Amino acid sequence: MKTIKGPGIFIAQFISDIPPYNNLKNICQWAKSLGFTGVQLPTLDDRFINLQKAAESKTYANEVKGTVNECGLEITELSTHLQGQLIAVNPAYDVLFDGFAPQQFRNNPKARTEWAVQQMKYAAKASQNLGLNAHATFSGSLLWHTFYPWPQRPEGLVEAGFKELAKRWLPILNEFDNCGVDVCYEIHPGEDLHDGISYEMFLEEVNFHSRACLLYDPSHFVLQCLDYLAYIDNYHSRIKAFHVKDAEFNSTGKQGVYGGYQSWINRAGRFRSLGDGQVNFKAIFSKLAAYNYPGWAVLEWECCLKNSEDGASEGAQFIAKNIIHVTDKAFDDFAGTVKDEKLINSVLGLE
Repeated sequence: MKTIKGPGIFIAQFISDIPPYNNLKNICQWAKSLGFTGVQLPTLDDRFINLQKAAESKTYANEVKGTVNECGLEITELSTHLQGQLIAVNPAYDVLFDGFAPQQFRNNPKARTEWAVQQMKYAAKASQNLGLNAHATFSGSLLWHTFYPWPQRPEGLVEAGFKELAKRWLPILNEFDNCGVDVCYEIHPGEDLHDGISYEMFLEEVNFHSRACLLYDPSHFVLQCLDYLAYIDNYHSRIKAFHVKDAEFNSTGKQGVYGGYQSWINRAGRFRSLGDGQVNFKAIFSKLAAYNYPGWAVLEWECCLKNSEDGASEGAQFIAKNIIHVTDKAFDDFAGTVKDEKLINSVLGLE
């Protein structure tokens, strides 16, 4: 078994123009001071990493890695959640998702998608140059606006949607394969890959591609009322990244999983800082350790109540406390015996 690496922190929600959140070195020093040992880097802010340069220049990639290492940290993964979202955007969401792309690609869905595809290919090579073997992203969505079948979905719609999604992702998955990096899709409402069944449909369309892996985040399953522990049993061989994020779901006589168009603080399902929600992290860390999860435990702070600095400092301690330092021996080894054919036959009553 392997001991899970961590605690790591996804810095996307902490970035600002105010020190220490305004450049790579400063935010790494801040993260280290809280007890983190790794950082997951978003890739749309050049103050932290220039994705194209990291893909095209091993020297630059080494400089980025060196800055992180000098602060006593490692890079856990790169993240292209926003670029991955733009691989597949239904026209119903064009205006809203345009904000994820540079200004010159807005109001031009074709150009925006081409930009996103290139970004993903840069991410594959950049990850390789940084010595990483997993990458965090979203799948995008062509079908989400039809997730509740009213009006009735036309026959063949879902199949066609997943075929198109796979067609867009297969060249990207192949590029990641060439670079020796797993693509870890965060299973998330708003994405066509939002639960186990939808992931399986996608997996079939990409011919069970070895690089089509998973980022496990139990908070999104709490909000869907999905069994997040059984999910690990089902998909542990594909889980290669882990966001440690808490959530709670408290339905009322007025609202349930759809939230009634309310703000996060007023929804039945909402994200919380680690330890403040309902997720059974002891069971999660135990299952991942038992299944030999090879990666990092990375805090993603998204809380509708607690401020981010408290969420980060408490989160580092929470993850460190829950990481199981796996044993290299069985507790009853002291009472064991060496293999002995005569003894075995005797115990079985074969003599």
